[in-house]
Amino acid sequence: MARISELDVQLIAATQFHPPQGIEWEREQAASDGEALVEFAGRACYESFDKPNPRTASNPAYLRHILEVGHDALLEHATATLYIRGLSRSASHELVRHRHFSFSQLSQRYVHPEETQVVLPKLIAEDEQLTRLTMQAVDETRFVYNELLSALEGKLEDEPNALLRKKQARQAARAVLPNLTESRIVVTGNYRAWRHFIGARATEQADTEMRELAIACLKLLREQSPVLFDDFHITQLADGTEMASSPYA
Repeated sequence: MARISELDVQLIAATQFHPPQGIEWEREQAASDGEALVEFAGRACYESFDKPNPRTASNPAYLRHILEVGHDALLEHATATLYIRGLSRSASHELVRHRHFSFSQLSQRYVHPEETQVVLPKLIAEDEQLTRLTMQAVDETRFVYNELLSALEGKLEDEPNALLRKKQARQAARAVLPNLTESRIVVTGNYRAWRHFIGARATEQADTEMRELAIACLKLLREQSPVLFDDFHITQLADGTEMASSPYA
């Protein structure tokens, strides 16, 4: 029987910054590695390591100025990698449209669907009858998948390579799997790409599951580099879900 999965997003890697030797520039200890790197890259453009402008002398002031004037190409130097579980296959198809990210996604050719769970849309999950109906459909689909898999493996029995035989059978049988099948994916992006993703997907008009993902990513990235993400303002909508917006995104 299929089981329901909940969204889980974890930060698993982030930029490390090692200031170059021979440069008279003082890094602020409170700044994260990503924030320090972005500041250094910006100052490198003008050799302003001595921080001549008092208004942008501090790291937070400098970074906020970058966002205000739209010099966000500097944010491409800092990166973060997130591991996402509990995301539906339909949502993962939307996620991979963001071409400036790098992805490593769970393979349906290798992992049997019984080893994964399903992700219910909020409108279905909050209704017991609709949940029961949907889970029944998932179980029936998995039954058909297994029947197809068995028949396809029999059809391919003359293939001497056992691994290839299994992959060919699964890649054909997976055609019947529903969009709510859980996917798991590693996503790496620079801070400019993450800000664009959040700006596009955390809005009220965005798909509900994608909006939930964008908010979860925002909260993690805000902990990692507060100054570069604290301009996003999170608010609660009438249905209890959250959205976020920024004047600079």
